[in-house]
Amino acid sequence: SFGRRGSPPPLTKPSAARCTSQNSLASFSGLKAATSVNCDSESSFLGKESSAALRGSFARKAQKPNQSSHHGLQLQASYKVAILGAAGGIGQPLALLIKMSPLVSALNLYDIANVKGVAADLSHCNTPSQVLDFTGASELGNCLKGVNVVVIPAGVPRKPGMTRDDLFNINANIVKTLVEAVADNCPDAFIHVISNPVNSTVPIAAEVLKQKGVYDPKKLFGVTTLDVVRANTFVAEKKNLKLIDVDVPVIGGHAGITILPLLSKTKPSVSFSDEEVEQLTIRIQNAGTEVVEAKAGAGSATLSMAYAAARFVESSLRALDGDGDVYECSFVQSDLTDLPFFASRVKLGRKGIEAMIPSDLQGLSEYEEKALEALKPELKASIEKGIAFAQKQPVTA
Repeated sequence: SFGRRGSPPPLTKPSAARCTSQNSLASFSGLKAATSVNCDSESSFLGKESSAALRGSFARKAQKPNQSSHHGLQLQASYKVAILGAAGGIGQPLALLIKMSPLVSALNLYDIANVKGVAADLSHCNTPSQVLDFTGASELGNCLKGVNVVVIPAGVPRKPGMTRDDLFNINANIVKTLVEAVADNCPDAFIHVISNPVNSTVPIAAEVLKQKGVYDPKKLFGVTTLDVVRANTFVAEKKNLKLIDVDVPVIGGHAGITILPLLSKTKPSVSFSDEEVEQLTIRIQNAGTEVVEAKAGAGSATLSMAYAAARFVESSLRALDGDGDVYECSFVQSDLTDLPFFASRVKLGRKGIEAMIPSDLQGLSEYEEKALEALKPELKASIEKGIAFAQKQPVTA
């Protein structure tokens, strides 16, 4: 689920009262809630626990005096989010989903072209955040001033026949340039890197921030949420489970065999045959290629990536807002293995990563142990490639 808690309580069927409150939540965007809302599975990108957290925040904040009312709800949207690459295939749907968040007061959209129209379009949505557009390098600094969360989907997408490695030279330069601007204008912001190959672009971002003297490893995240979203979806389909119940931690990296779903740690507990484990693992690892091939040259996984990134942004905003029970998988600087960066479940707080969850790597199945050892050389090479790129390209003053 959305920012799933470490030890979720037993799940029960929602009461009619809970259904009513969820209908109220559905109207936070000013949209009339449909009477056919299915209370067993929230229809928005918010999972059950995030919905509960947001309802709680509405309830708390609605009682505070002297707040302006917005379409009947008194909201205290207080966080500024910037999307760098907002006119692209991921950026546009991501901007729409973030515009729906009641925790966002300002949504800054940056791209090198075509962002003005995206911002004008989004600004008509009657949700609390103000939308501003910024075009080109000369406006990048202003886009980032005072921002709490920066999301970077900028770059070129994969096309049929392209490996993630083929993307490297183009996207590495884009990420380097953007992170330099982040370091100069909002060094304390949470930085969410989506641009592929994440296994290399996150180490590039870390090196740039180090060179600028502002690196905080607790605030730099490679967004691997899509691997979790896919794992949850495929497992629920395979085992005929309610999607809202399923949580599969995914560790390692964010490309091919470096993606390792820990099916043995699926919640709720479920058994898989050896054949099912192999089939599911391979499908989760190759899901991006599945979409690229299905789109037949017309794009890559943009909508599911936007959905997954929006979930991670919302979890970060909840953590910034004081929710003490937010967990997500992410590719971060880590000491859980002998690799300097590693994707695993982390606890998020106001200052970024509050804790790693080493127990996720304990008691793995034999298949998972072997897969973990097998992924390490490839992941190590990708990390080193990113670090070497950044060290050969000194940052601009």
